Amino acid sequence: MDIATIVGVILGFLVVVSAIVVGGGWQSFVHIPSLAITIGGMLCATLIHFSLPQFLGIFSVVKKTIVTKIPSPSELIQNMVNFAAINRRDGALALEQEIPKISDLFFVKGMQMLVDGQDSEAIRDLMSLEIDNLRDRHSTGKKILEFMGAAAPAFGMVGTLIGLVQMLKNLSSPDQIGAGMAVALLTTFYGAFSANLIFIPLAGKLGIYSKAEAISMEMIVEGVCAIAQGDNPTTIREKMQAFVSQSRREEVKANI
Repeated sequence: MDIATIVGVILGFLVVVSAIVVGGGWQSFVHIPSLAITIGGMLCATLIHFSLPQFLGIFSVVKKTIVTKIPSPSELIQNMVNFAAINRRDGALALEQEIPKISDLFFVKGMQMLVDGQDSEAIRDLMSLEIDNLRDRHSTGKKILEFMGAAAPAFGMVGTLIGLVQMLKNLSSPDQIGAGMAVALLTTFYGAFSANLIFIPLAGKLGIYSKAEAISMEMIVEGVCAIAQGDNPTTIREKMQAFVSQSRREEVKANI
């Protein structure tokens, strides 16, 4: 679980709400029609722009930014080195008893193909296809969040324009102009607040996790294919360390 996302959202709300409460008159910031225009309009625009399954998938997209588990490079490299040693000593069939110990489903799929006797090219083709599809799904989710981040302030401005029109119709009552202006600006506040604290940051976090997960999967592909080719543990370790920056290679160096 990514604690940083949860803490960031909660602290963001607390900072803004605290500033409003300390300034006094927090009731002025609660206006249901303004909230309906901003959030409702943003959701409707998102539904128009994307298909219904993509729209409904936004919940799993948000979950992905909070609850995600990516194997560490050191863990992957060490496991691959161990499996390579078993493969060279006892053959590919001996790896079958190691599969239940693996928690990553993509890793399990690659190892199962290896045990089934598929060659490295077939393994690489199928697993690379899955990585491409993962990138496409995450790209769509990121686009949805980015669109929501752009639509929320836009509908906030729409709500402000509606409020200004209604206010200008009542210029005969000067005492109501200030209150009308405050209500008109609330939609802009709601739009800017939701976009910059929720949608745009979540889109950025999803992009970061998507890249990290894709790299982890590419490491698995290289390791499994190297085992299928009969490479020795040292060669496999060197291949997989190529995915890690030079400064971190000692940290993730596996024991052989």
